[in-house]
Amino acid sequence: MIVVVVESPAKAKTINKYLGSGYTVLASYGHIRDLPSKDGSVEPDNDFAMTWEADAKGAKRIGDIVDAVKGADGVILATDPDREGEAISWHVLEVLQKKKAIKDKTVQRVTFNAITKASVLDAMAHPRDIDMELVEAYLARRALDYLVGFTLSPV
Repeated sequence: MIVVVVESPAKAKTINKYLGSGYTVLASYGHIRDLPSKDGSVEPDNDFAMTWEADAKGAKRIGDIVDAVKGADGVILATDPDREGEAISWHVLEVLQKKKAIKDKTVQRVTFNAITKASVLDAMAHPRDIDMELVEAYLARRALDYLVGFTLSPV
């Protein structure tokens, strides 16, 4: 069995029908963790290290994904094909690694621009790795939002 992670539950339901019984499709419901609003979540003096945290809903989704992956043969991250989707896939992968859920399992990334059977099956036939340049762009934007956004918000 292969676990496929998408962003929305509606997509999960439809894609699960397309892929069949060899797959379990779960939704992350968007980002599974974020920077806490407290000071120190981004450390400019420590190479912009970031401290991530899951809220209660995110923690439940993480738990569901980790539980499914532990019994799976592999993982396919199929979040949206934009910077945010790439970041969500990266967050899921990071959490799975920290929770030692993937061990020697194959983790791949697929994207599609339409939720049609042809688009989904074509994407599944052409997996790739996570695009770290997109992830790094997300991280830079998120750090700036945190560092500058909080400073400017009162103004």
